[in-house]
Amino acid sequence: MDGVGRQWTAAVPGPPRRQWLRIFLTGLALWLGTVAVILLTGNPTLLPTLVLLGSFLVPVTFVAWAFQRRDTGEVTVSGVFGTFLAGGVLGILASAVLESYLLRPSALLFLGVGLIEEAAKLAALALLTRRLATKTTRDGMVLGAAVGFGFSALESAGYAFVALFTVQGLSVVQVVQTEILRGLVAPVGHGLWTAVLGGVLFAPSTREHFVVGLRLLYAYLGVAILHALWDAMHVLAFYLTLLFTGARGLLTLDGSLGRPTPVQAALMPALEGLGLTLVGVVGVVWLVALWRSARPGPERPASGWRVPTGAGRATSP
Repeated sequence: MDGVGRQWTAAVPGPPRRQWLRIFLTGLALWLGTVAVILLTGNPTLLPTLVLLGSFLVPVTFVAWAFQRRDTGEVTVSGVFGTFLAGGVLGILASAVLESYLLRPSALLFLGVGLIEEAAKLAALALLTRRLATKTTRDGMVLGAAVGFGFSALESAGYAFVALFTVQGLSVVQVVQTEILRGLVAPVGHGLWTAVLGGVLFAPSTREHFVVGLRLLYAYLGVAILHALWDAMHVLAFYLTLLFTGARGLLTLDGSLGRPTPVQAALMPALEGLGLTLVGVVGVVWLVALWRSARPGPERPASGWRVPTGAGRATSP
């Protein structure tokens, strides 16, 4: 029976290699069409469609791209789709609760956000994938990306919804601008960071256990720091501009914000863009190195603190 199953599976054609591109182009056309119809008709009932299409387009595209690079048959379409939605919702809800109760304005605010959100996504990933019979590094990266991009899509939808409301009324232009900006940076944000964590989480695992060791702790701290630097880059660019040009212009005598000089107005966004680029490059290099170091197929078990997943009982013959 197993042999027949393997032969039947091998005979079934897989999805087109460029399916992610079709998803992106189709979604982009639908989003542009929605923008055009809203501007032509002024119909406010189409605004939720605009928010959802724009927020989910890039994350769904990258999850489809990642899915075609899965390592084993354990990662299915339904599994990735469920991980994308459930993982994103669990991660964003847990983050909202923890940030509300644990964070207060301070110099470490951004680091706290990074630590909480990356922990929430990692916990959601471990919960949803605990019963997988085979765990490999690359499958962990694919499923981690699904959780991260699910989180990113829901977060972007929230930002787009908030941007809709202005003192002048509903603003379609601000929604479009927010979704374009969020879409451009989405590939080097939540999806990338949780993909790294997923790969490290799955790398030493067995059928029965996740192995939680120092490597996972270091990876978690690393992506949390990248997350914090990304979120804090606007503030860091402000203080670096003060350092390079002096306080004159940006700050008044009473310490409030003033009108920046032409040099400051050009330098601050340049420093912010450079900083975001460096953070993104570090994340991508880390992701690529982890992917290339992984061996296709099941990984060998390693030592560490083993967290029972129930997979052995569920799948043992």
